[in-house]
Amino acid sequence: MEFSDQTILVTGAAGFIGFYLAKRILEENPSCQVVGYDNVNDYYDVSLKEERLRILKETADRQETGAFVFVKGDLADKECLDAVFKKYQPDIVVNLAAQAGVRYSITNPEAYISSNIIGFFHILEACRHSYERYEGGVKHLVYASSSSVYGSNKKVPYSTEDNVDQPVSLYAATKKSNELLAHSYGKLYHIPTTGLRFFTVYGPLGRPDMAYFGFTNKLVKGEKIQIFNYGDMYRDFTYIDDIIEGVVNVMKKIPEENENGVRYKIYNIGNSSPENLLDFVEILEDCLLKEGIITKKGERELLPMQPGDVYQTFADVGDLERDFGFKPNTSLKEGLSKYAKWYREYYGK
Repeated sequence: MEFSDQTILVTGAAGFIGFYLAKRILEENPSCQVVGYDNVNDYYDVSLKEERLRILKETADRQETGAFVFVKGDLADKECLDAVFKKYQPDIVVNLAAQAGVRYSITNPEAYISSNIIGFFHILEACRHSYERYEGGVKHLVYASSSSVYGSNKKVPYSTEDNVDQPVSLYAATKKSNELLAHSYGKLYHIPTTGLRFFTVYGPLGRPDMAYFGFTNKLVKGEKIQIFNYGDMYRDFTYIDDIIEGVVNVMKKIPEENENGVRYKIYNIGNSSPENLLDFVEILEDCLLKEGIITKKGERELLPMQPGDVYQTFADVGDLERDFGFKPNTSLKEGLSKYAKWYREYYGK
């Protein structure tokens, strides 16, 4: 399925992944209309979200198509979401809007139920009724899941065939719930769905609540950086460009029916190369030093494992490679170098 003359709804368009996806579509498909939907909440610095939206508008204007429309709305607001479906009649829906973060889910659980459960239910309902409301309806629903669904699984690398019935955080439980809801709606209402389990996404213009960004801010201020499980943790860090390449590939391929007669598929999108957290900090500091963002390496405070956290993440991307001939491969050094250059330029102004 190609994007020509399609209307694509991207929820979470002011967010990290949603922004880069909308930008990529606008740059490469001038005949597309991208409808961005986001509540622009203050979970982290709103100015970053506003900057992303400014770039998207600028990108659309440069294409001279006026192909980007932004709607400020919450997924939990069913009337607002339904009005968007009624007015713009999306062909493809990419649901990236969600309340993110494992630790935040322990202190603010209501936000996760509202956005990730009720909000996703509203997306599914809008897709379901699209077939009655306009010709063709939604041809493909792609949605964000998370590597967090694997919980504390001991078997690595994590495969989409693995059992994921033991989440260790509410955030992970909501993402697993999304996968279950998508399958049931696929069975009942024939909605083709693909879920994407993202593995520790990083890059320029990213999320300040992520470790690499938070570490940078503390290093700049000369503060200690906190490293949990005494540094004995591994993460499958995945650069944003690799994530977007995976999402775009997946959007174009409607899943084939599974053994239950449901057009349903799950993919991991990760770098398949777990990095030790202490090594990660060393590489980050080297990149920041090279760009002149910091003048010396920082102090570390080694702490016990936090509730809801996991020891390691490690993606098996065999399905992704087989179906699309694509495998994320940006090295941590290359990715963090690009991030450091952006940080210097953005915060140095």
